[in-house]
Amino acid sequence: MAETTRVPDGATGCLVLASGAVIFGRGFGAVSSAVGEVCFNTAMTGYQEVMTDPSYAGQIVTFTFPHIGNVGANAEDIEAINPHALGLIVREDVTAPSSFRSAGRFDDWLKGNGRIGLAGVDTRALTRAIRIEGAPNGVIAHDPEGKLDIAALIEQARAWPGLEGMDLAKDVSTLQTYGWDEGLWKLGEGYAPAARASTALSTNGEGDANPATTVRPEPVEGRAPNETRPAKPHVVAIDYGLKRNILRNLVAAGARVTVVPATASFDEVMRHRPDGVFLSNGPGDPAATGVYAVPVIQELMAVGKPIFGICLGHQLLGLAIGAKTYKMHQGHRGANHPVRRSDDGRVEITSMNHGFAVDADTLPDNAEATHVSLFDGSLAGLRLTDKPAFSVQYHPEASPGPQDSHYLFEQFVGALGKDE
Repeated sequence: MAETTRVPDGATGCLVLASGAVIFGRGFGAVSSAVGEVCFNTAMTGYQEVMTDPSYAGQIVTFTFPHIGNVGANAEDIEAINPHALGLIVREDVTAPSSFRSAGRFDDWLKGNGRIGLAGVDTRALTRAIRIEGAPNGVIAHDPEGKLDIAALIEQARAWPGLEGMDLAKDVSTLQTYGWDEGLWKLGEGYAPAARASTALSTNGEGDANPATTVRPEPVEGRAPNETRPAKPHVVAIDYGLKRNILRNLVAAGARVTVVPATASFDEVMRHRPDGVFLSNGPGDPAATGVYAVPVIQELMAVGKPIFGICLGHQLLGLAIGAKTYKMHQGHRGANHPVRRSDDGRVEITSMNHGFAVDADTLPDNAEATHVSLFDGSLAGLRLTDKPAFSVQYHPEASPGPQDSHYLFEQFVGALGKDE
């Protein structure tokens, strides 16, 4: 990396950092530029899931695995309708797809979705720099003719304020309330429709039917006496930037799911008569999102509603009980992060994607750490001792273990009462 304003011959893309460092390469995907935080992800698979995960809003992702894009792209491996990561940086050029599930080239998918790629980069050197110096602000740019105004891009990178203090949840959240009934994906069948979604998970992980999903007709308020619906616990999921597979796992665990916007008030949540409330993942600074989210969570806890949070939801629960959050030096992003459970010492292989964390030293007396990262000892899970609320910093729905952490969905849904 060097500070220069001259574009070398053959360069059609670049990454420009706020420090003035410039990395040239071969651009692909959309012809454009975008400014954000530069991070790295160590996963070997799941690049479409990463690019469409709303938690990556405002970020440019460096993939440490050299071969990204060679299994193509399809309409199933996405976590939101549109991509949220701004762009990606890879070592090798995207090759022709080599997967029976591919429906097209990954670079074409990026171009069609307005996202920028940069290939030919020494991603090991860039990752090392991020580990040493922290996640920098930067601009990724692509122009097929190599017309890159480096000086202007450096100024753009330096002018961007960074993720700290930035509330992005409102930008990626749903604007409307909706119901979700799609279950987990199965080879040859796709995603489970509602009829069989609630039997996709088991309580013991060995294929036994989940007793919590037994269908029992119940009268429904506002319907004729002979109209009934399955007796499923009702989970209201607050969308701070949630991933679709989280909703599928809630359904598979036996829940009836309703999704509400990030800015939903306590009354708007309670209007749906939830048996439990789920706090989703999402992007940005939890302290900024907490300005409107924390009071709602505190009211939900005050009336005794069971709560389960993931990632940003975990951080917001931490803030709601009086703990502090902080910006991490480099963050945790990958599908290979070991986490130790405090109760039995068992290690789960988890998927993580976060640049902020809850400070374990600030947990109140009525909260205890349930999971700890074995990479750096940071808090990876908590629960309250006097309220039915718990959360984890990692993503149990992402299946890196592959199912080490699915029990969390069953634990949450299985403990809920049925619809009233």
